[in-house]
Amino acid sequence: MRIFFTGGSGKAGRHAVRHLVEAGHKVVNADRVPLEMPGVPDLQVELTESGQVFNALSALADFDELEGPEVPRYDAVVHFAAVPRILMVPDNETFRVNVLSTYNVIEAAVKLGIPKIVFASSETTYGICFAQGEVTPDYLPVDEDHPTVPHDSYAMSKVANEATARSFQARSGTDIYGLRINNVIEPHEYARDFPAYLEDPGLRRRNIFAYIDARDLGHMVECCLRTDGLGYEVFNVANPDLSVGIDTAEVRRRFYEGVPVRREMGPTETFYAIDKARAMVGFAPRHGWRAALGMET
Repeated sequence: MRIFFTGGSGKAGRHAVRHLVEAGHKVVNADRVPLEMPGVPDLQVELTESGQVFNALSALADFDELEGPEVPRYDAVVHFAAVPRILMVPDNETFRVNVLSTYNVIEAAVKLGIPKIVFASSETTYGICFAQGEVTPDYLPVDEDHPTVPHDSYAMSKVANEATARSFQARSGTDIYGLRINNVIEPHEYARDFPAYLEDPGLRRRNIFAYIDARDLGHMVECCLRTDGLGYEVFNVANPDLSVGIDTAEVRRRFYEGVPVRREMGPTETFYAIDKARAMVGFAPRHGWRAALGMET
């Protein structure tokens, strides 16, 4: 596939781009910062400017495309570019950049007839990660039907982006899939960060005790690219395992007393349910902290 990938230079994006390239796809990275990955052209695009987005999505990807009779069309857009969390820029700027850039990317892709759009939403949409004080889920495990009541500008932008995507899909029929991505962990972060999580599980409360390996996020993107005909869907994206050393029963006892449990759960099963992604697109994450730390049983 010929893929236009926004935000490919970011923490999550660079692993997803590498996964797609290794799978044989042609990827263009649209970002303010170059990725400088061999075989991946970098295109500096201001995504909050509609004209730049339309132009970039209808332009050449690289010099080799000059040899063809016309500029080829992109097969898919993967939109990861964003202000990635609160407390980096003022809250209103986080909201403005994330919402306007997503509108521009989806609008241009739909109007140019690009048949597949995958965009990054977030675990924060459930209103827990960046809440003031402590907020617990309405029920466990947290699935895609759980209410999305954001408490912060970043989560608000992601909920607004989901509404934008749903609206464009309803009007166009284009396949548009949103990924509610949990806390992204790069391979080097296991040894650096997870010993503290094993010592103090409460550090993982705001992430619903979940995470996703950056390499498995790339796998999820590919799963979505090769699955057609779903219309508009959102998917939780996480590892099937908890991010702490205690089991689900102990997490519930310590942190989720009184929170309803809707189904029986495995002894170390994530509270951030990925059943839908497994069933609908074949998501099968393989990388986890236990193997990385030599603790796999």
